[in-house]
Amino acid sequence: MTEATSSNNSAPTVALVHGAFADSAGWNGVVAELLAAGVKVQAVSNPLRGIAYDAAYVGSALGQIPGPVLAVGHSYGGAIITNAALRAGNVVGLVYVAAFAPDEGEALQEIEADSTDSVLNSSLISYQYPTEGGTGTEVEFAIDPEKFHDAFAADVPPEQARSMAATQRPVSALGFTERTGTPAWKSLPSWAVVSTGDRAAGSDVVRSMAARAGATVTEAEGSHVIMVSRPKLVADVIQEALGAVTG
Repeated sequence: MTEATSSNNSAPTVALVHGAFADSAGWNGVVAELLAAGVKVQAVSNPLRGIAYDAAYVGSALGQIPGPVLAVGHSYGGAIITNAALRAGNVVGLVYVAAFAPDEGEALQEIEADSTDSVLNSSLISYQYPTEGGTGTEVEFAIDPEKFHDAFAADVPPEQARSMAATQRPVSALGFTERTGTPAWKSLPSWAVVSTGDRAAGSDVVRSMAARAGATVTEAEGSHVIMVSRPKLVADVIQEALGAVTG
């Protein structure tokens, strides 16, 4: 894709949706690569409060981006774009980066239960957060900082993983238990980056979900945070998708 093509007013904006235990800063390397190529890009905050709430929020945010949108989701963010893209109305394609692409009626905890590659469940610690109005509490999860490097970010330097662990954002248990609605990948073209060393989502279930979605798959060596460790590879897949949906 040329700079002239990617900067054309009719070209989609790339909307980057982060996953659990993270924030939009995880996309910084990918953003730098895309901006250098003249691609329109915007990071969208993911509240991490559950499938229903997060899909409504992200769907609204995507729908307010002018023109067509290529939605990119990492990890749990993949489940959110799966549920949010159709309600946004302007999404023309999906890119899953070490991400969940659940089918209708599926919950992420059930998908994770089938993974032999993931160590996430044994790495979590639980907290409580107040529900609306402060009259009750709900459970949220974070990754044990002592296990963060191995489970989540094994291919980044240990000192960087420690910083990521210290700044992680917990995710509501509802993110794992609420069920997916009509998945956008059934009607939109999709691409997927499968990281062979993914011990968080699990390379095995990420691979099988991508195949089921009919995604164009790029498989590469890396951890769950391959967009941090290999931003150019992820940006190249995004630009491949852009070229296909812009044509």
